[in-house]
Amino acid sequence: MKLSFLFLFLFVPLLQANTLAAKQAYPTFTKEELKMANTAGNASYLSGQEKDMVMYINLARIDGEKFFNTFFEQFANDYNQQMLKYSNYNEVKINRNSSYYRSLKKTLSQTKNLPVFWPDETLTIVSRKHAQDLNINNYAGHHSSNGQSVKDRIDSAYPNKSHAENLAFGFPTGLGNVCMLLLDKGVPDLGHRKSLLNTDLKLNRIGTCIGPHPTYRYCAVIDLISLPF
Repeated sequence: MKLSFLFLFLFVPLLQANTLAAKQAYPTFTKEELKMANTAGNASYLSGQEKDMVMYINLARIDGEKFFNTFFEQFANDYNQQMLKYSNYNEVKINRNSSYYRSLKKTLSQTKNLPVFWPDETLTIVSRKHAQDLNINNYAGHHSSNGQSVKDRIDSAYPNKSHAENLAFGFPTGLGNVCMLLLDKGVPDLGHRKSLLNTDLKLNRIGTCIGPHPTYRYCAVIDLISLPF
């Protein structure tokens, strides 16, 4: 049976990741794990941040607990520090007492050795075209401006494959997008988290794009499908 997940998440605040702090977390992962996660390292059609987005998703799948205790916690610290300047800080901060934070910690503590995602150029073109559509028409949604659904767009390249799509807005970095999608704050069914950590659909290929957006400054599109190797 073919299944499809469609998810949308809006991130309004802009975060510039603390790259030095992120690099300091690297030693907690072995060279073998980092190499395993860096499936997009040679994908010339991806930007550096798009490659990072694939890598961070893969690291969370390889060892969720390690990812949470290093990259996610550092990101949360940096994010909350930057959000202090906003009057609604208590609303936008990553609250470590919230159910979203606590459930993510629990979920990632149980996530280990999941198969990694491999980048796909054709699927990336699908993601990039939708990101361009969102930017040109200044909207946020899974349906294209011409009425196409996610299924329509992906089927044009890979017909009748299990698939999922995640959208995020407001973050220019791979780490920022991945951390907030995994946190899934404000999304009761945790659809983004379930999509990125999914195993039931045997999703294994990924297309990504981080592009500009007139309202949110940045938008990220992540498309996932299941393809035979």
